[in-house]
Amino acid sequence: MYPAGQGTSMRNGLYSLHVYMLDGAKGSDSGVIILRDGKLLGGGPYFWWTGSYTVGKNGTWKGELTTNQHTRLANPTVRPVFGGHEVTTGFSGTFTDDGAEVNAVSLVGKKSVSVRATLKFLAEE
Repeated sequence: MYPAGQGTSMRNGLYSLHVYMLDGAKGSDSGVIILRDGKLLGGGPYFWWTGSYTVGKNGTWKGELTTNQHTRLANPTVRPVFGGHEVTTGFSGTFTDDGAEVNAVSLVGKKSVSVRATLKFLAEE
C-alpha cells in the first residue's frame, strides 16, 4: 500500500488504473482515469467510469464512481461481473504524489463485489 502522504490535495492529472477482484473472485480490469478537483472520469477497453472524490487528512481519500459497459467482450463465454449493469462503487484509500491505492465495494444486483485498485500518476492535465 502507498504510505499516506502529508499533503492535503491530490494531484490533478491522468492516472493509469489497475483493478483486482478480491474475496476469491477471478478477474481484473485496467484503463486510465483523470482526476480533477474532486471529479473523476475514465475508462478502459470495455467499461467507462464517472464519479467524485474528497480528500481527507494525511493522504487519505474516498469517493464513489459509476461504471458502465461500452463494448462487449470479444469472447462470448466470458461474463464480466459488471457486464450490462450500471454499477455504483464506493471506495477509500491513500495517495501520494506518485499514485494511490483504494479498496472498493460494488453492489451488483444482490451481490457485493470487493476490489482493490492501484493508480499510478502519468501526466499533468
